[in-house]
Amino acid sequence: MPRFAGEKTLMRIFLSEADKNDGKPLYKVLLEMLRVQGFAGATVLKGVAGFGAHSVMHTDQLLRLSTELPLVIEVVEDEEKIQKIIPQFDEIMQGGMITLEKARVIRYRS
Repeated sequence: MPRFAGEKTLMRIFLSEADKNDGKPLYKVLLEMLRVQGFAGATVLKGVAGFGAHSVMHTDQLLRLSTELPLVIEVVEDEEKIQKIIPQFDEIMQGGMITLEKARVIRYRS
């Protein structure tokens, strides 16, 4: 069986394009943290519409170009590795949400 197969954890990080850390887009900072710490992979998904804790609707259908569209970073990895990085995320995330769920990896190839 390949190294990366079987029961894993899916972490989803919900944030906004507008979220920053030291002037840099937060999603790029988080992605780089995951890469440096040897995670198997991560994907950033851009939403076309959404709202968060303040119930303010953000959509790409406004006349102006929205810079606050929702983003989701998806990561599949061992539970222990995910639990280790979450406190680091807590230090730099001002808002957003992180969810975890079980995932069964049946195929992973480079």
